[in-house]
Amino acid sequence: MTQDSAALYNVYAARDPRFDGVFFIGVTSTGIYCRPVCTARTPKAANCRFFDSAATAEKAKFRPCLRCRPELAPGNAPVDDAHRIASLIAQRIDEGMLDDGAGIETIATQFGWSSRQIRRMVSKELGVSPIELVLTRRLLLAKQLLTETTMPIIDVAFASGFSSVRRFNDAFGTRYGMPPTRFRKATNDAAAASAADSFTLQLGYRSPFDWAQLLGFLTARAMEGVEAVNDGGYLRTIRLGAQTGWIRVTDAPKKRALQVELTHSLTPVLPALLGRLRQLFDLSARPDIIGAQLAQDPLLSLAVARHPGLRVPGAFDGFELAVRAVLGQQVTVKAATTIAGRFAAAFGDAIDTPHAGLSHLAPSSARIAAASVDEIASVGIIQTRARSIIALAQEMESGRLSLEPGAAPEATMAQLVALPGIGAWTAHYIAMRALRWPDAFPKEDIALRNALGGVTAARAEELSQPWRPWRSYALLHLWSDASERD
Repeated sequence: MTQDSAALYNVYAARDPRFDGVFFIGVTSTGIYCRPVCTARTPKAANCRFFDSAATAEKAKFRPCLRCRPELAPGNAPVDDAHRIASLIAQRIDEGMLDDGAGIETIATQFGWSSRQIRRMVSKELGVSPIELVLTRRLLLAKQLLTETTMPIIDVAFASGFSSVRRFNDAFGTRYGMPPTRFRKATNDAAAASAADSFTLQLGYRSPFDWAQLLGFLTARAMEGVEAVNDGGYLRTIRLGAQTGWIRVTDAPKKRALQVELTHSLTPVLPALLGRLRQLFDLSARPDIIGAQLAQDPLLSLAVARHPGLRVPGAFDGFELAVRAVLGQQVTVKAATTIAGRFAAAFGDAIDTPHAGLSHLAPSSARIAAASVDEIASVGIIQTRARSIIALAQEMESGRLSLEPGAAPEATMAQLVALPGIGAWTAHYIAMRALRWPDAFPKEDIALRNALGGVTAARAEELSQPWRPWRSYALLHLWSDASERD
């Protein structure tokens, strides 16, 4: 056993939840692979092999453990460019961009790389080919649906991304050694019959997880009609492609997971939906690493101690978040939220839901790109901001601007500030939440500068250097600390 393997074995033996999803353990005596938090009896070190991902474990012919369920492991938050791009490619795969033969070429064109470079990058960073990654992710999602729902096999097949039940049965049987029907019976853990219009899935995270802080942030900024928060849960309407519906998300701390209730109407876009929710709730974060670095600075140590496991809220939709950021310029959070609700009511399509607070879908970029300044201004938005919102929508509709996780932050922020009425603060805020850039830092922010003792923007930038690459988290800590003192 190598020194690295010995260290990983010690982490596994300790069942340290901080490493959940960071690596997986294949047990040669059983042919099964597990998460580091698995409660099964610890195997001998000589029987353990270690893998960076579930995909590489399955490539080595190990089957997923039915006890710890590797499909529930949180992901890894990428920082370096190569891993960031590889992770973004994985997200595109989840969204179905490899469903046709031109998939790799489409992704390559988006990044300005060749398809050969894309394949090489995914293989180097993730340990498997794009096609192997596709199959593993689809099978693990199918396994989760078979375990947690009573969804018919045909629906499981299509919801997890397979084009036919035959292909699903063949792939599942080949990889896991049994047909899906026998797997469901063997687990004996299918969820009780779902409500007529919805079912529930889990999304795992690493503890600690400051759900209360995250929920408070989203509550203050919820777009009325589109989002709501009640009884400790976050609700919102959903539009992904042609599919619409709603979700409700609650915390299940004993399971170290979020519970996601969603409508059956969203099953055709389930991989993309779950990917967006992981981004929205920052489920791939490593709070141990982030907190340890930030706590070293006396300026942050108390704030970090008050909120261990703080997450940076993402965005379900980049355009929606960008509009919200523009509306928040030079006004209070409360005022911006009020205007955002009017905007949604005027330009978002109506939707029927069983929840009183959910009545509209978020306005689409296509709808706003075709609107006039006077139309946007009619709901109380000043004309300069109306022009900014329309310009954003038109750039997104043209395909020139992408506000999605993993997009190059510096280049995207340069595109944003070139648009009318969008400055550095707004660009950094969008990068932090929509692009999921962990090092965004709107140094001009007055609340931030006050929290640092009333310093200048230049001084705030200087003070922030030891926090890199986690300045987005430092910003949220300082905002939270300031709001609690008010």
